[in-house]
Amino acid sequence: SEGNVPFTAEEETARDVEEAQAADEQVELAKTAYQRQRSFEYPAIADYLDGIVKGDTEQVQAYIDACLAVKAKYPKPE
Repeated sequence: SEGNVPFTAEEETARDVEEAQAADEQVELAKTAYQRQRSFEYPAIADYLDGIVKGDTEQVQAYIDACLAVKAKYPKPE
């Protein structure tokens, strides 16, 4: 089409390298997506600390259970 200028061989090679790098970055992001997903759903650490300070083992266990549920929902990839 009009207005398009073809890439030179060097530009084409450089673009191929950029595309490969972008693909590699996407793979790396996918490997750690679970960490970002978990961080939004973990309960507040203050809940755990409050249970510790009060000696409330049920509150501490509830915090641990909530964290384990988040880990199960977003498992770490193998």
